[in-house]
Amino acid sequence: MDPTPFRPAERDFIANPYPAYAELRAGGRIHHYPPTGQWLIPHHADVRTLLRDRRLGRTYQHRFTHAEFGRTPPPPAHEPFHTLNDGGMLDLEPPDHTRIRRLVSQAFNPRTVERLAPTVRRLAARLVDDFRAAGGGDLVAEVAEPLPVAVIAEILGIPDADRHLLRPWSAAICGMYELDPGEEAAARAVRASVEFTEYLRELIAERRKKPGRDDLISALIAAHDEEGEEGEEGGGTSPRRLTEQEMISTCVLLLNAGHEATVNTTANGWYALLRNPAQLAALRAAPEALLPTAIEELMRYDTPLQLFERWVLEDIEFAGQTLPRGSEVALLFGSANRDPARFADPDALDLTRADNPHISFGAGIHYCLGAPLARLELHASFGELLGKMPGLRLAAEPEWGPGFVIRGLKELRVEC
Repeated sequence: MDPTPFRPAERDFIANPYPAYAELRAGGRIHHYPPTGQWLIPHHADVRTLLRDRRLGRTYQHRFTHAEFGRTPPPPAHEPFHTLNDGGMLDLEPPDHTRIRRLVSQAFNPRTVERLAPTVRRLAARLVDDFRAAGGGDLVAEVAEPLPVAVIAEILGIPDADRHLLRPWSAAICGMYELDPGEEAAARAVRASVEFTEYLRELIAERRKKPGRDDLISALIAAHDEEGEEGEEGGGTSPRRLTEQEMISTCVLLLNAGHEATVNTTANGWYALLRNPAQLAALRAAPEALLPTAIEELMRYDTPLQLFERWVLEDIEFAGQTLPRGSEVALLFGSANRDPARFADPDALDLTRADNPHISFGAGIHYCLGAPLARLELHASFGELLGKMPGLRLAAEPEWGPGFVIRGLKELRVEC
């Protein structure tokens, strides 16, 4: 099938990709997309299976050089971005992925997240109080963005005075995750990578001299130093737990992954609710009872991460098609979450949907580490807005941002 409905660079497609996804699903399990050379996977069962298939990887550089894999190395001018990006666990495979994830997971386990709950609720309450006092405004800029950025900054231990730097750096870096970012976006990403790296290098040096009490950067430094001391005392050469570059890349990944999905789920979710007044009325009538399933449904209904890429590390047969080593698959999360083979009436927003195995957080070894924290943040912000702004309504029809892979609204102007 010629995948003509898949046009991720076109604004109309970005605004509503779901009819095109339905065409792709109806046309088969796999489609070649010539502009990027990728294989599109639109069905829920297939996406879920391939996320767990270890013959596919987020990187190939743990096993092959670029030449061995039949790929052209990235331009030298892009090196700062790739150094930063490639050192984060999202783009690593075992054993490095396992080592880093094990260290970082302590900051995101359910017990630790529960300890963060009062802080998250306090931040959400303050943001919504200010938003209500102003009579509304841009929900993206005033509530959706500040909350998760503040929470991740709190976890990392970023000083209050520096937190305004984080979102612009993150937005520039994430621009490189689009299918064809272009040189202008690449230049912004490289510049942000250099600035963010320099900032974190200085912060890590400060924390080595004066560790914080509970922040993750100090904890990662301590784990690194303890491992080194144990190796020396035992007379051996114990490898470092984290290199400085891995620390920097991990911090940037936690910021990017830790807030992009939450921001877009908040904005996209409220836009969906405001277009479905009966569902919104039901949620307003029983917020505590409905919020848990409502949040899962909003993540399914308008998925913040529409596409996730994997490299084929060895020849595989899939859906009657041979995918040779060096191929790349594009797993269409947004399509999988609207697949009628798995979800009853998938194009309907149903806040009571109990059977809801959406894949917005991924699956397999790269399942989102911050999922419990994201759910906590969403519950807090939606709860505060529902309780304190019961008359919330659209003030202007919103415009979708230019990104397809990370898909969200430019702004969402609302009023009381």
